[in-house]
Amino acid sequence: MLDTHGRKYVQPIIKCFAAGFIKVGVSANQVTIMALILGLSVPLSIYLGYSLAGVALLWVSGLLDAVDGTIARSKGSNLFGALMDITFDRIVEIGIMLALAIKYPESNFLFFLLASSIIISMTIFLTVGTLSTKISEKSFYYQAGLAERTEGFIFFSGMILFPQYLNIIITIFILIIIFTAGQRMAEARKILK
Repeated sequence: MLDTHGRKYVQPIIKCFAAGFIKVGVSANQVTIMALILGLSVPLSIYLGYSLAGVALLWVSGLLDAVDGTIARSKGSNLFGALMDITFDRIVEIGIMLALAIKYPESNFLFFLLASSIIISMTIFLTVGTLSTKISEKSFYYQAGLAERTEGFIFFSGMILFPQYLNIIITIFILIIIFTAGQRMAEARKILK
Protein backbone atom coordinates (compact mmCIF):
# COMPACT_ATOMS: atom_id res chain seq x y z
CA MET A 1 0.00 0.00 0.00
CA LEU A 2 2.75 2.44 0.93
CA ASP A 3 4.74 1.65 -2.22
CA THR A 4 1.71 2.33 -4.40
CA HIS A 5 0.41 5.42 -2.63
CA GLY A 6 3.56 6.91 -1.08
CA ARG A 7 6.07 6.50 -3.89
CA LYS A 8 5.26 9.91 -5.36
CA TYR A 9 6.50 11.58 -2.16
CA VAL A 10 9.89 9.86 -2.10
CA GLN A 11 10.42 9.57 -5.86
CA PRO A 12 12.30 12.92 -6.08
CA ILE A 13 14.89 11.56 -3.60
CA ILE A 14 15.09 8.25 -5.48
CA LYS A 15 15.56 10.15 -8.77
CA CYS A 16 18.46 12.13 -7.25
CA PHE A 17 20.25 8.94 -6.25
CA ALA A 18 19.50 7.38 -9.64
CA ALA A 19 20.89 10.45 -11.44
CA GLY A 20 24.04 10.27 -9.33
CA PHE A 21 24.61 6.61 -10.17
CA ILE A 22 23.93 7.24 -13.87
CA LYS A 23 26.38 10.16 -13.85
CA VAL A 24 29.22 7.96 -12.56
CA GLY A 25 28.32 5.09 -14.92
CA VAL A 26 26.76 2.64 -12.47
CA SER A 27 24.10 0.47 -14.10
CA ALA A 28 20.75 -0.61 -12.66
CA ASN A 29 22.01 -4.20 -12.36
CA GLN A 30 25.07 -3.05 -10.43
CA VAL A 31 22.82 -1.14 -8.01
CA THR A 32 20.68 -4.30 -7.66
CA ILE A 33 23.80 -6.24 -6.66
CA MET A 34 24.77 -3.51 -4.16
CA ALA A 35 21.27 -3.74 -2.66
CA LEU A 36 21.68 -7.52 -2.33
CA ILE A 37 25.07 -7.22 -0.62
CA LEU A 38 23.75 -4.65 1.86
CA GLY A 39 20.59 -6.72 2.33
CA LEU A 40 22.62 -9.84 3.12
CA SER A 41 24.52 -7.92 5.78
CA VAL A 42 21.21 -7.51 7.65
CA PRO A 43 20.96 -11.19 8.75
CA LEU A 44 24.61 -11.07 9.83
CA SER A 45 23.91 -7.92 11.88
CA ILE A 46 20.90 -9.60 13.48
CA TYR A 47 22.89 -12.72 14.34
CA LEU A 48 25.74 -10.68 15.85
CA GLY A 49 23.30 -8.57 17.89
CA TYR A 50 23.66 -5.27 16.02
CA SER A 51 19.94 -4.58 15.67
CA LEU A 52 20.11 -0.86 14.86
CA ALA A 53 22.81 -1.44 12.25
CA GLY A 54 20.71 -4.25 10.76
CA VAL A 55 17.65 -2.03 10.44
CA ALA A 56 19.70 0.83 8.95
CA LEU A 57 21.25 -1.55 6.41
CA LEU A 58 17.81 -2.95 5.58
CA TRP A 59 16.44 0.49 4.73
CA VAL A 60 19.52 1.55 2.72
CA SER A 61 19.22 -1.74 0.81
CA GLY A 62 15.55 -0.90 0.21
CA LEU A 63 16.46 2.55 -1.06
CA LEU A 64 18.88 1.02 -3.54
CA ASP A 65 16.16 -1.46 -4.52
CA ALA A 66 13.99 1.50 -5.53
CA VAL A 67 16.87 3.33 -7.21
CA ASP A 68 17.75 0.41 -9.49
CA GLY A 69 14.25 0.41 -10.98
CA THR A 70 14.37 4.15 -11.58
CA ILE A 71 17.72 3.75 -13.37
CA ALA A 72 16.34 0.86 -15.45
CA ARG A 73 13.27 2.84 -16.51
CA SER A 74 15.37 5.85 -17.51
CA LYS A 75 18.05 3.84 -19.36
CA GLY A 76 15.76 1.22 -20.89
CA SER A 77 14.34 -1.76 -19.06
CA ASN A 78 16.40 -4.91 -18.67
CA LEU A 79 14.31 -8.05 -18.15
CA PHE A 80 17.19 -9.97 -16.55
CA GLY A 81 17.58 -7.04 -14.16
CA ALA A 82 13.91 -7.36 -13.21
CA LEU A 83 14.46 -11.06 -12.51
CA MET A 84 17.54 -10.30 -10.39
CA ASP A 85 15.63 -7.61 -8.50
CA ILE A 86 12.69 -9.83 -7.56
CA THR A 87 14.91 -12.82 -6.72
CA PHE A 88 17.36 -10.81 -4.63
CA ASP A 89 14.47 -9.24 -2.68
CA ARG A 90 13.30 -12.71 -1.68
CA ILE A 91 16.86 -13.80 -0.79
CA VAL A 92 17.18 -10.85 1.61
CA GLU A 93 13.78 -11.61 3.18
CA ILE A 94 14.71 -15.30 3.60
CA GLY A 95 18.03 -14.32 5.17
CA ILE A 96 16.30 -12.06 7.68
CA MET A 97 13.75 -14.73 8.61
CA LEU A 98 16.48 -17.38 8.97
CA ALA A 99 18.62 -15.13 11.18
CA LEU A 100 15.64 -14.31 13.39
CA ALA A 101 14.58 -17.97 13.50
CA ILE A 102 18.10 -19.00 14.58
CA LYS A 103 18.18 -16.28 17.21
CA TYR A 104 14.63 -16.92 18.46
CA PRO A 105 13.91 -20.63 17.82
CA GLU A 106 10.77 -20.54 19.94
CA SER A 107 9.13 -18.61 17.08
CA ASN A 108 10.11 -21.05 14.31
CA PHE A 109 6.57 -22.26 13.64
CA LEU A 110 5.44 -18.66 13.10
CA PHE A 111 8.39 -18.06 10.78
CA PHE A 112 7.31 -21.15 8.83
CA LEU A 113 3.79 -19.68 8.52
CA LEU A 114 5.22 -16.29 7.55
CA ALA A 115 7.40 -17.81 4.82
CA SER A 116 4.40 -19.82 3.57
CA SER A 117 2.17 -16.74 3.41
CA ILE A 118 4.85 -14.79 1.53
CA ILE A 119 5.24 -17.64 -0.98
CA ILE A 120 1.48 -17.72 -1.61
CA SER A 121 1.15 -13.96 -1.97
CA MET A 122 4.23 -13.68 -4.22
CA THR A 123 2.99 -16.56 -6.39
CA ILE A 124 -0.26 -14.71 -7.03
CA PHE A 125 1.59 -11.40 -7.55
CA LEU A 126 4.09 -12.81 -10.04
CA THR A 127 1.58 -14.97 -11.90
CA VAL A 128 -0.86 -12.09 -12.36
CA GLY A 129 2.02 -9.84 -13.38
CA THR A 130 3.05 -12.35 -16.03
CA LEU A 131 -0.42 -13.22 -17.34
CA SER A 132 -1.97 -9.76 -17.25
CA THR A 133 -2.17 -7.58 -20.33
CA LYS A 134 -2.44 -4.48 -18.15
CA ILE A 135 0.40 -2.02 -18.57
CA SER A 136 2.60 -0.77 -15.73
CA GLU A 137 5.73 1.37 -15.64
CA LYS A 138 7.52 -1.67 -14.22
CA SER A 139 8.63 -4.72 -16.23
CA PHE A 140 5.29 -6.40 -15.59
CA TYR A 141 1.88 -5.50 -14.17
CA TYR A 142 2.39 -4.56 -10.52
CA GLN A 143 -0.56 -5.56 -8.34
CA ALA A 144 -1.05 -3.19 -5.43
CA GLY A 145 -2.03 -4.57 -2.06
CA LEU A 146 -2.13 -3.90 1.66
CA ALA A 147 1.30 -5.52 2.17
CA GLU A 148 3.96 -4.35 -0.25
CA ARG A 149 7.74 -4.06 0.15
CA THR A 150 7.70 -1.05 2.49
CA GLU A 151 5.23 -2.72 4.83
CA GLY A 152 7.54 -5.73 4.86
CA PHE A 153 10.45 -3.50 5.86
CA ILE A 154 8.37 -1.99 8.67
CA PHE A 155 7.45 -5.41 10.04
CA PHE A 156 10.98 -6.80 9.68
CA SER A 157 12.31 -3.68 11.44
CA GLY A 158 9.83 -4.29 14.26
CA MET A 159 10.92 -7.93 14.56
CA ILE A 160 14.59 -6.91 14.71
CA LEU A 161 14.16 -4.02 17.16
CA PHE A 162 11.44 -5.43 19.42
CA PRO A 163 12.08 -9.17 19.81
CA GLN A 164 10.02 -9.20 23.00
CA TYR A 165 6.95 -8.71 20.74
CA LEU A 166 8.21 -11.00 17.99
CA ASN A 167 5.27 -13.43 17.98
CA ILE A 168 2.72 -10.61 17.91
CA ILE A 169 4.52 -8.80 15.07
CA ILE A 170 4.88 -11.99 13.01
CA THR A 171 1.22 -12.91 13.53
CA ILE A 172 -0.01 -9.48 12.43
CA PHE A 173 2.31 -9.58 9.42
CA ILE A 174 1.01 -13.03 8.42
CA LEU A 175 -2.60 -11.83 8.63
CA ILE A 176 -1.83 -8.75 6.52
CA ILE A 177 -0.04 -10.86 3.90
CA ILE A 178 -2.95 -13.33 3.74
CA PHE A 179 -5.36 -10.40 3.35
CA THR A 180 -3.15 -9.06 0.54
CA ALA A 181 -3.14 -12.45 -1.18
CA GLY A 182 -6.96 -12.37 -1.03
CA GLN A 183 -7.00 -8.85 -2.50
CA ARG A 184 -4.73 -9.93 -5.33
CA MET A 185 -6.71 -13.09 -6.02
CA ALA A 186 -9.97 -11.08 -6.18
CA GLU A 187 -8.39 -8.61 -8.62
CA ALA A 188 -6.94 -11.49 -10.64
CA ARG A 189 -10.39 -13.00 -11.03
CA LYS A 190 -11.57 -9.74 -12.63
CA ILE A 191 -8.63 -9.09 -14.95
CA LEU A 192 -7.60 -12.61 -16.02
CA LYS A 193 -10.56 -13.64 -18.17
